[in-house]
Amino acid sequence: MDELNTSTIGERIKLLRKRKGMSQIELAAAIHKSTRTVQKYENGEIEVSQFVAHQLAKVLDSTPTYLLGYETSNASLVTLADVMDYFFKLEEIAELDFQVDVKKPPRHDGWSCSITFNGKDQAKFNADMCLFLENWADERKRRMYRKEEYEQWQKDTLAYYAANPVTEKPEPEPPIPSGYTYYEGEGLRKTKVEDLKREFYGLD
Repeated sequence: MDELNTSTIGERIKLLRKRKGMSQIELAAAIHKSTRTVQKYENGEIEVSQFVAHQLAKVLDSTPTYLLGYETSNASLVTLADVMDYFFKLEEIAELDFQVDVKKPPRHDGWSCSITFNGKDQAKFNADMCLFLENWADERKRRMYRKEEYEQWQKDTLAYYAANPVTEKPEPEPPIPSGYTYYEGEGLRKTKVEDLKREFYGLD
């Protein structure tokens, strides 16, 4: 995971502690830490581990996802178009690369469509997506019998990956038209005769 924003997490801890009416000494005692450690958490001097985030969340009547800086989106999924828009947004993420696979008759017996992430791809978070989907597949099989544990797994997963920001893919460079070359300081211009000669004769 990338580094967590410790200062933001500290501000959240401080806010929740005061809202709860607790002193730093009382909070430290509740999570079995020194008062100085709690001070460092709140000042953003040290990182808050996943285990401590769970302890703090329990004491402060919050969630690890909130403490670690991830808040679920308030955007509602009202129509099928809303769901599709989430898929479109995947295309804009620089750290992910995926394929859309379609199987349908007559080449296949059934009709199925899927989005595939190659875990060995160069994209930064593809392996994380594969691990997440693998774990999700296992959890979904058991959710009917362990609803509370399944919901807790969701929260823990979101908290764990909250420290991984994604960036927008840069706009692709437009293709250079045939017969044109980009020259430094000149921009896109018709290819010069000497460059054509070099290409024709295989000269460097």
